[in-house]
Amino acid sequence: MASTTEAASHAPTASEYIVHHLGHLTNQHQEKMVDFSIINMDTIFWSIFVGIIGCLLMYRAARHATSGVPGRFQAFVEMLVELVEDQSKSIVHGKRDFIAPLALTVFVWVALMNSLDFLPVDLFSSIFRLFGIDIHHRVVPTADLNGALGMSLGVLALVLYYNVKIKGLGGWVHELFAAPFGIWLAPFNLLLNFIEYIARTVSLGMRLWGNMYAGELVFLLIALLGSTATVFGFFGHVVAGSIWAIFHILIVFLQAFIFMMLTLIYIGQAHEGH
Repeated sequence: MASTTEAASHAPTASEYIVHHLGHLTNQHQEKMVDFSIINMDTIFWSIFVGIIGCLLMYRAARHATSGVPGRFQAFVEMLVELVEDQSKSIVHGKRDFIAPLALTVFVWVALMNSLDFLPVDLFSSIFRLFGIDIHHRVVPTADLNGALGMSLGVLALVLYYNVKIKGLGGWVHELFAAPFGIWLAPFNLLLNFIEYIARTVSLGMRLWGNMYAGELVFLLIALLGSTATVFGFFGHVVAGSIWAIFHILIVFLQAFIFMMLTLIYIGQAHEGH
């Protein structure tokens, strides 16, 4: 009885449980709100890991593609490729030799990273405890603001590249100063275009991060239901977890689709002049 009481006294509170699960495995303790020397190693690891998985899946689909009756996996990949190709064709008016595969890569990569949210929230912490390790570890890279904004910065780099490639450096610089109000309002045009680039980049990353972060919080709150030693707590944990997981499937793939579509839209805008 004494050991049970002692274990209960050392059990984390609800707030401590959530804070622990929202912590990252970093290279050093973060003291400031903004510190670019901090590296979230769990975000980097899982981003690369699911990226490799996505490449292997697409490679397998291409390697085993047949002109005969396709299997289920090949049929699914063909539907996905056709969907992305149709969207890129309707949005980007120009050469799409690189853009369509890029959009497919973005969708598959973001969808796989989002899907990591379906893993049990206590899975890796339980595994670490078996080896006597107590560390912070988060699995979903897109639920980390650094990961989501990092991807949106990659999209910004692509947009700037296509602006220069399509319009030329001089043409793009002229557009920054001349559009949309004419060259006589060059300072206002430059400020407006600068704000537009920043706003699109921030909103692209924040939208993905906000939805995945909120979904992760809901899973943590549902996990707390299962910590209550009552039949109602266990039943509520199973039912609520199952319902939210089913609904979260829509969020996972919808956010991947939105991120891909906005990437195509921004790149498509780079192909067009004001």
